[in-house]
Amino acid sequence: MLSITIIQTHLHWENKEANLRMLEDKIRNIGERTEVVLLPEMFSTGFSMRPAELAESMHGETVAWMKEISEKYKIVLAGSVIIKEEEKFYNRFIWMLPNGQYGTYDKRHLFAFAGEHLQYTAGNKRAIASVKGWKINLQVCYDLRFPVWARQQLQTKEDGEKVPEYDVLIYVANWPERRSHAWKTLICARAIENQCYVIGVNRVGKDGNNLYHSGNSLVIDPLGEVLYHQADEEDVFTITLQKEHLENIRTKFPFWKDGDQFNILEE
Repeated sequence: MLSITIIQTHLHWENKEANLRMLEDKIRNIGERTEVVLLPEMFSTGFSMRPAELAESMHGETVAWMKEISEKYKIVLAGSVIIKEEEKFYNRFIWMLPNGQYGTYDKRHLFAFAGEHLQYTAGNKRAIASVKGWKINLQVCYDLRFPVWARQQLQTKEDGEKVPEYDVLIYVANWPERRSHAWKTLICARAIENQCYVIGVNRVGKDGNNLYHSGNSLVIDPLGEVLYHQADEEDVFTITLQKEHLENIRTKFPFWKDGDQFNILEE
C-alpha cells in the first residue's frame, strides 16, 4: 500500500513566501497518515513566464523549504519549481525524500501556446522514482498530451521475467478550466493504456493572467475508474493505493505484454 495526499489549492501569484507559508499550513493539518504529498506545478509562484525574476538554484529558498518540510513531517514532498541551472531555466519536478536526497524531472513538453518554450529549456530524460517498492513516473502538465512520452515500457528482471516499468503516473499541473475536458479525458486514457494508477494534481482559482483553474484533480485506477475527483474548490485529500489491486488487474488483463517496444531518440 502507498498513501498519497493531493493538495489542490489556490496559488498566490509570484509570491513565494505566501505560497510556502500556505502550503506548510495545509501539510501540517493533514489529518491522516500519509507517505507522499503532491503539490501543483510551479507551486511556489504559479505558472509564470518570468523566470529571470523568479528562478532559484537547487540551493535556493524553495528547495531548502522542501527539504525542511519533508524531514519535519517524514514525507516525500513533490511538485515543480522554477529552477536556474547553467544560465538556463527549467520547470523542474522535484521529488524530495525525508533524508534530504531528491530526484528531479525537467518538463519535456513546454507549452508553446503560452510561450513557455521561449523562457524555459525542455528536459530530455524521463524520471522514475521509487518508494516502498512502487515505481512512479514523474511528469508535468502539458506532458499529458503526448502519450509516447508516458508509454509503459517493459523491463527485464534478473531472472528474465518481463515486468512493467512503473506503477503510478503523476502529473502536476496548472491546467486552465477552459480545457478541463481534455485534462479529464487524457488522464483516464493514460491509466487505461498503461495499466497503472494515474494521479493528476491541479491548482484552483485565477492566476496573474486572469485564467481560471477549476482543479479537477483526479486519481484513476488501472481500469480507468475514478477513485477521486474534485472540481473548483480547494481540497486536501489522502488516498491509499493498493498494490494487490494493480497486480490483479495486470494478471487478469495482461494487455501490457502486447505493447510495442520502441526507443525515444534525443533531439
